[in-house]
Amino acid sequence: MTNRLALVTGGTRGIGAAISKKLKDDGYEVVASYIGTPEGPNEFSKETGIKVIKFDVSYYEDCVKAIKQIEEESGKTIDILVNNAGITKDKFLHKMSVEEWNAVININLNSMFNVTRNVIENMRAKKFGRIVSISSINGVKGQMGQSNYSAAKAGIIGFTKAVAQENANKGVTVNAIAPGYVGTDMVKKIDPKILESIVAQIPVGRLADPKEIASLVSYLCSDEAAFMTGATLNINGGQHYQ
Repeated sequence: MTNRLALVTGGTRGIGAAISKKLKDDGYEVVASYIGTPEGPNEFSKETGIKVIKFDVSYYEDCVKAIKQIEEESGKTIDILVNNAGITKDKFLHKMSVEEWNAVININLNSMFNVTRNVIENMRAKKFGRIVSISSINGVKGQMGQSNYSAAKAGIIGFTKAVAQENANKGVTVNAIAPGYVGTDMVKKIDPKILESIVAQIPVGRLADPKEIASLVSYLCSDEAAFMTGATLNINGGQHYQ
């Protein structure tokens, strides 16, 4: 049993919820962030025993206050950070508004700086840290209608490589995961005919289970993964190869 403290952004739904639950099962003290109404997150907390906290990862000062609160309440600094929070606002570029571009860049990419900047110094000081950021298959290969999302998710990969190099000699590993299509509630709500066409493009013939993504996060957060840093791990059922 470990007493390490883990923060999972966007950690109460979908892939994030699976990650939060897996890390709790691994013995970490887990805090999951959310944005929006508290009813769902509070129910998630009641069911799992995982602490939840509301803050907007796209605002730096929100992150400063929230991380300070998390660490004061737990009595320790964050050891594990999973940058998972993200949104989509899909539209062809020639129809996309500035607001739709900025919303996705701010939440999906600028949050990498906003959250990571507030944990990295303490990780360096204690010579241990695990940072895992959730990119996407569409950050690797691109996807029409997702110039904002693809740009942000590709940016996560570049961010990961740079921060990994900066902190490799401080016991801090920094890795990214690029999932393909995952069977979250959001994906399952896609029109059945469209979803069928998506699955047809996946060689293994199915969507990923969120637990499969969570298991990979679990490994990257473990002591056994100390030699892996700066990597982007594709988990997409053979849909795309780098």
